[in-house]
Amino acid sequence: MTGPGTVQRVLQVHTRYRQAAGEDEVVGAEKRLLEDSGVNVAQVIFDNPRPGGNSVSPARLKQSVSAIWSRAAARRVRAAIKANGSQVVHVHNTFVSASPSVYEAAAACRVPVVQTLHNYRLVCPAATVYRAGRPCTDCLGRAVPWPAVAHACYRGSRAQSAVVATALAVGRARGTYSHRIGAYLALTRFQRDLLVRGGLPADKIQVVPNFLEPDPGVADGPRSGFLFVGRLSEEKGLPTLVRAAALVPGTIRVAGEGPLTPLVQAAGRKGDLEVLGHLEKAAVLDQLRGAVAMVLPSVWFEGLPVSVLEAYATGTPVIASRIGSLAEVVEDGITGLLAKPGDENDLAARLRWASDHPAEMRQMGLNARREYETKYRGDVHLSALLDTYQRLMASGGSAGHA
Repeated sequence: MTGPGTVQRVLQVHTRYRQAAGEDEVVGAEKRLLEDSGVNVAQVIFDNPRPGGNSVSPARLKQSVSAIWSRAAARRVRAAIKANGSQVVHVHNTFVSASPSVYEAAAACRVPVVQTLHNYRLVCPAATVYRAGRPCTDCLGRAVPWPAVAHACYRGSRAQSAVVATALAVGRARGTYSHRIGAYLALTRFQRDLLVRGGLPADKIQVVPNFLEPDPGVADGPRSGFLFVGRLSEEKGLPTLVRAAALVPGTIRVAGEGPLTPLVQAAGRKGDLEVLGHLEKAAVLDQLRGAVAMVLPSVWFEGLPVSVLEAYATGTPVIASRIGSLAEVVEDGITGLLAKPGDENDLAARLRWASDHPAEMRQMGLNARREYETKYRGDVHLSALLDTYQRLMASGGSAGHA
């Protein structure tokens, strides 16, 4: 798909999470997608140090300064751009080891930057827009996100929250986020609008959803029960799920691990749900193919979970909370059902309705499959990505011209 005047060399910049995360998976999948189309993709991958406590030490102070501005990271990116002859730098996660200095490195080389917005880090130090069991937008629109420091939003530490808040404030003051990034890729319209409220330039943010490749396909066998797959945590709505399971016992299977594993295991011992534990990807897809619907009762603003794409690709509708991006991605009565977040009675009612209306749920599954084919296949994502790269190259981007 490359040729004269088209993008042929891209540099990916990403900081891996200490525990493997969906973003890490997306970066690798996007690299393979681009390379399969003929684009040469180089990478600069950073690894984060082990998180420390609130103690003050020379090593800790050095980490804090590097999180705000890392000269070493900037040198690595400049060297990679020159070695690869990169035409575009595509940044995924700079936190914390890469730091915002990597944008300036690209600008110094006069190479345009694309930033994928996997979460809400650029407007929320915790990246989640979630606190004390509810969505929280206290830091949106503030030059200095001081509420995050007051509430110790990052890792429960005011000291570490102050470092992250300072990094954001410095980036804003320097014009890094408004001038050094040529295009932002948001996952949903909801996420885009929230980030604009938080101060990112509206004219630079376009919606480019995640994708799923290879296509897992749809099975024709019978379907029964419901499946939750993901991190077993509060923000994913596990307390709501467990309470709903008590109202419709024996119909929900739970795959995953996390801090609320003991809560799920206790419900499993009571017979309210079936505990599957951690499953590999192939097993998750098999479970989805045999489920009436996937259940995702989140109480926070999700980005675009890969699990939703997996459900749609396997022809499985989704029963989700009516909140944030989920209320946009899941069309009520068309590709799934929506329930009030945090309300086990409403969720249980949706589960009962789904069990009592198999024909309607099968049709929703067909609709979900069409949604995957239209919006979430690799070729759709690749077209949007290459178009963004080409547009920035043609216009000179905004790197180096602030």
